[in-house]
Amino acid sequence: MVRWHRKAVVSSAALALVLAVGACSDSGGKQEEQNADSGSGNVATTPRIKVALITHSKAGDTFWDIVRRGAEAAAQKDNIELQYSSDPDGAAQANLVQTAIDSKVDGIAVTLNKPDAMMPNVKKAIAAGIPVTVLNGGLDTWKQSGAIGYFGQDERIAGEATGDKLKQLGAKKVLCVVHEQGNVSLEARCQGIKNKFGNVENLNVDGADQPGTQATITSKLQQDKSVDYLVGLNAGVTLTAVQAAKDAGSSAKIGSFDMSKEMAKAVKDGTVQFAVDQQPYLQGYLAIDAIWLNKTNGNSIGGGEATLTGPSFVEKSNIEAVEKFAAAGTR
Repeated sequence: MVRWHRKAVVSSAALALVLAVGACSDSGGKQEEQNADSGSGNVATTPRIKVALITHSKAGDTFWDIVRRGAEAAAQKDNIELQYSSDPDGAAQANLVQTAIDSKVDGIAVTLNKPDAMMPNVKKAIAAGIPVTVLNGGLDTWKQSGAIGYFGQDERIAGEATGDKLKQLGAKKVLCVVHEQGNVSLEARCQGIKNKFGNVENLNVDGADQPGTQATITSKLQQDKSVDYLVGLNAGVTLTAVQAAKDAGSSAKIGSFDMSKEMAKAVKDGTVQFAVDQQPYLQGYLAIDAIWLNKTNGNSIGGGEATLTGPSFVEKSNIEAVEKFAAAGTR
């Protein structure tokens, strides 16, 4: 599997990954696949602490289900009470950070995909002595907040790698489908593709509205027959785009960011040509484990730099290496 990394992911705690998950509070995505038969491992004897995981996820997003499973596995191992909450609106997500501060949590793991809205309350948490880790989004801003670490991929590098991949595949014109306007991570992906590939057009859709997304993509492909490749920025939107291309009678091929059980099947059968994997399970796990290590042993991970969990390409040639984990809900 080809990987692009500015630095290696180094964490001894990551070697102790366990797949069993513990109960957590608040709302989140579907949790039907819990890997209860994978073994629970040993639980830390350190004092129990309370950590909040606060993301910008919309309800029912399978990507964030995987992030959450990783966080729950770390929480179970580390004797942590994990409180999960999410809101795609930047101001509302910032309010969730304030709620965590008010409830006197011992640590916060948070996404900074909308940094302007989030930064004041994140800094407030740190000023209150609460260690904060950043995951998934906020690569360019996490240091400004004073967070103790960042866990995710460099979205620009991921986009540029995808642009190179599209050139290798002989694409001529690419449609980059943005499912959440204002999300800096998604914008960086499309910009990275454009940096390397050139002929890229962004198409904005509402990822929470599946019928509307399908109709918008169908209409675009019907209007512009020159589009021969479409890239979705998450697995759900990409699979919607597959149907939209059929509806439009388009021969455009499909690429994707992010994995899921359904995406693994689509890659295996050739419906989707590739998926860019950023290992969301690892992001959730490391963001929680880093707080525990900091609280119990004064550790920090990454040497002051981001700890990169991706990107890597999952294609038909290597899908067998990850499909069983995708089926289990951890890739």
